[in-house]
Amino acid sequence: MGQDLSADTFTSRDRGRYRRKVQRCLDTLARMLSDGSFSFPRKNIGLEVELNLVDREMRPSMTNTTVLEALNDPSFTTELGQHNLELNVPPRPLAGDSALTLEEDLRAYLTAARSKAEGAGSLLAMIGILPTLRHEHFDQKWLTNNARYSLLNDEIFAARGEHTVLAMEGAALDGHKPERLRSYAESILPEAACTSVQLHLQVAPEEFAAHWNAAQCLAGVQVALGANSPFLLGKALWHETRIPLFLQATDTRPEELKNQGVRPRVWFGERWITSIFDLFEENVRYFPGLLPETDAEDPIEALESGNAPKLTELRMHNGTVWRWNRPVYDVVDGLPHLRVENRVLAAGPTVLDIVANAAFFYGAQRALAESDRPVWSQMSFQAAEENLYAGARQGFDAQLYWPGIGWIPPDELVLRVLLPMAHEGLRRSDVSDEARERYLGIIEQRCLARRTGSSWQRDYVLRAQERGLERDAALARMLTRYLELSESETPVHTWPVQD
Repeated sequence: MGQDLSADTFTSRDRGRYRRKVQRCLDTLARMLSDGSFSFPRKNIGLEVELNLVDREMRPSMTNTTVLEALNDPSFTTELGQHNLELNVPPRPLAGDSALTLEEDLRAYLTAARSKAEGAGSLLAMIGILPTLRHEHFDQKWLTNNARYSLLNDEIFAARGEHTVLAMEGAALDGHKPERLRSYAESILPEAACTSVQLHLQVAPEEFAAHWNAAQCLAGVQVALGANSPFLLGKALWHETRIPLFLQATDTRPEELKNQGVRPRVWFGERWITSIFDLFEENVRYFPGLLPETDAEDPIEALESGNAPKLTELRMHNGTVWRWNRPVYDVVDGLPHLRVENRVLAAGPTVLDIVANAAFFYGAQRALAESDRPVWSQMSFQAAEENLYAGARQGFDAQLYWPGIGWIPPDELVLRVLLPMAHEGLRRSDVSDEARERYLGIIEQRCLARRTGSSWQRDYVLRAQERGLERDAALARMLTRYLELSESETPVHTWPVQD
């Protein structure tokens, strides 16, 4: 969805033209895959971080336009809500000390953003869900002033025909009953509550299926290990509440279509794949266009003339199907390439934790993708999906399924199986020993401490309430302390729960 659109509404003719154009893009992609048209000089990685802006009282600060103007840096861009920013860190090779320089660069970007935010009376919050959000912050007037966001909002609501329903039951705080959320929203702004880290890996076409399948196998472990979104609208819910919230916020299905088994647009998928084409073809087959705008390019003619086709409509369509591991087609400097975009991780808590999560993912993903007997050949796709929801709901208290082991807690699975694999995967990727040991050491210690951003937030709020604070005051106090510790750059497993 990374482009501006006209503010005009779409007609039935627009939709028919768009459907035909998407199909022509899909045919072009099939030809490119069979012809070997893709550039693959090396495995580049990329990273995006979605951020929140808050005021001194820890409430959402609707100042993204002001902050972006002050930054004047193309690495930062808008996101759905006026209290959101997105940072796109330039891609780089995975090998050598790249992870160390990624940590330095990410910290420098955030330092600059914090400075400009303070000039607008705001603070930067790198967290999965802003715990001080309230129902009034989901009013449509708080959408970022960009035609594509308004059109997306209108199209989703037109498809569904009714308000967004937010309904979930949480994992109980120690000594308390589970809390339940039942709420409604009249815009898609609950999606803006879901601020994430997105990890990109450029892969060769013939390697894509193995890397995507491996990423799917890792999703449940990733969310349990990196959970940082336990509160929404004052309720203690899942350890990674982003997972159910994103699904509900962008759901185009009324109850009747859900009952018929129509697929949601926030989607884990339904099968292991043999080619990236499988995913794009599923997108086209199952999902109507939400933003059916077309350009003048004939992609097949572009390909036959020796140019890399933009495949604009296929890419736009792909941007409105929110897979947790998304296929990406892109053209850079006139050369087409393919990427896996991993979208399951919450933003934060610190730069160090983010880079550690990335190192674990890239290392474990490579080791799984290159294993002699792929783990997905021993595991049902449904088991991988159930792992995602179990890890998101229970965090380290979840029980995940893993072939050859059975049911196992995430921390034990990481320490026994996946952390050694991640070390091996990073070695094969020529990552320096210093970087490998620094970041995977943080993952090891996090597992030993069984402390994530989510568990820290939950424990802090629980203790604040035991000291007499009401929930809203406890959340604001927790967020204040969270921001202090986030900037201190001590990893989350070392954070004290008491002031």
